[in-house]
This record gives sequence, structure tokens and C-alpha cells, in this order.
Amino acid sequence: MTVINETIVTEFILLGFTGVKHIKLLLFAIFLFIYIVTVTGNIVIVAIVYGDNHLHTPMYLFLSNLSCLEILYTSNIIPKMLFNIIMENPSVPFTGCIVQLYFFGSLGSTECFLLGVMAYDRYVAICKPLHYSLLMTTRTSVLMSLCSWSTGFIATFGAIVLVSQLHFCGPNQIKHFFCDLQPVLKLSCKNAQTMETVSWILASTILLGSCLLTLASYVRIILTMVQIPSSKGRQKAFSTCTAHLTVVIIFYGAMISMYVSPNTVGNEEINKVLSLLYTVITPFMNPFIYTLRNQDVKQALHKAMKTCKCN
Repeated sequence: MTVINETIVTEFILLGFTGVKHIKLLLFAIFLFIYIVTVTGNIVIVAIVYGDNHLHTPMYLFLSNLSCLEILYTSNIIPKMLFNIIMENPSVPFTGCIVQLYFFGSLGSTECFLLGVMAYDRYVAICKPLHYSLLMTTRTSVLMSLCSWSTGFIATFGAIVLVSQLHFCGPNQIKHFFCDLQPVLKLSCKNAQTMETVSWILASTILLGSCLLTLASYVRIILTMVQIPSSKGRQKAFSTCTAHLTVVIIFYGAMISMYVSPNTVGNEEINKVLSLLYTVITPFMNPFIYTLRNQDVKQALHKAMKTCKCN
């Protein structure tokens, strides 16, 4: 704490999972396992897509982008969370907190856009197969990926600048396991109403806009799959679509509850559980959900394993 006319906060204390100190080693082991599997699984996906020419298509380009994002997304949250679990009163510098908040918001926004783009890609492939090669060219898919990343990082920049200019004069304890927007704004010693309004408008636009695009695409996909004459083919398509849609619902449901209607979720422990869903659980599930039933990825993986054994 530094004193310049008033007490100015130079660091925050992340309280994290203070109510479960008696099982902190178990929590550490669980989250470490999840982090290792998440990073390893997504690295494998990126390597397979990059190394197999048969997977150089828009669908797998978007999937590799999502995998890269999940690696960065979890690496922004989980390593610090693991450190905080085993430390007493873990602190984070004010600048470090703002940086983590910026990357969290930017990567989260980018994931929303990528999920929307991936759903649109599947919509075109299933509902307009004759036009797919014209609508989803390599150039188009690359541009859509770049737009998702750049828009995600640009959209949150202004909001983070506003947060960094707020005054924090104590207390400095964040009742969360990372620097999330709402817990940080609660510590501002001046009225943060303007910032709350800006963040709500931004979150509503990004989350609801991409969510509606994603759900609309899946609805059209499901309606098209209903018309598939083969019951076996229909069942296979439904199982894959249902798995994808489950992850989308979990991700958007938790995010919208937290950032579009935060006043409806007042319990801090519930907030932490919801945060775990989109910061830890969905990144962990994505490599399995998007590849488990994908024969192309399985074949590419088997091919890569045989190549490694031969070498």
C-alpha cells in the first residue's frame, strides 16, 4: 500500500477458494491435471491439423484456432490459480491484475466469435453443401479467423483502459480466484457506475450477438438433419451436433449469467462455480467434444502415431 494524499492500492489479494483450505492439495492436483490435459490435448489438435494436408480445410482451420485460443485462455487463469491455492494471502500487482483482466476479456470475446464462425461453417456445410466451396474458401476462412481474433482484442481494449483509470483506495481483497471484472469494480473507491454500464453493453453485444448466431445456425442444422433419410446417418449427425451444442450452452449460459445479468447471481460461491465452467471446464472438454467423434482427426492421429513409431 502506498500513501499519496490518499491510500492507493498497488496490489490485490486474491482470496480464491478460502473456504476449502482443508482440501487445497486435492484442488491443486485436480486443476493441475485439468490444465495439463487441456494444453496437451489442444497442442495435439493443432499439430495434427498443421501436419495433415487432408485437414487443411475451413472446419479444421477454425478448430485449430479454437485450440490455440484455449491454450492461451487457460494459461492466463490456471497457473496463477494453482499458485494461489498453495500460497497464503496470494497477491497480484495492480498492473498484473489489469493485464490478466484484459487477456481474459479479449480471449473470451474471441472465443464467442470463433464459436459463432464455427457454427456458421457447419451450417453452410450441412444446409448448403452445393455452395460450400464457394462460400467458405480458404481465403474467407482465414479472414474470418483473423477478424475473430482482432475484434476480440480491440473490443475490450477501451473498457480495460477505463478500468485502469479507476481509483482503488482499499480494501484490496478480490473475492475470486482471478481478476474478474465485477469483483474488481466492487473495490473501486469512486462510483464505477459508468464502467459497469459500458461493460454491460459490451458484454451484451458480444455474448448475445454471437450466441444468437451460433444457436440459429444449430437450429437450422438440426432441422436439416431431421430430413436425413437414413436413421443411422441421422443418429450420428445428431450425436455430434448435440455434443457441440452442449458445450456451447454451458459456455454461453455461464457467461451470460455472469456478465449480462450479473445482478441475478449474487452468491460469490455460485459466481466461482459459474466462472469455473467457462474458464476451466469448457476448455478441458473442447478437445474431446470436437474430435472424439471425428473420424478424420482419428485417422490423422493414428497416421501420426505410426509415423512416430517408424522413426
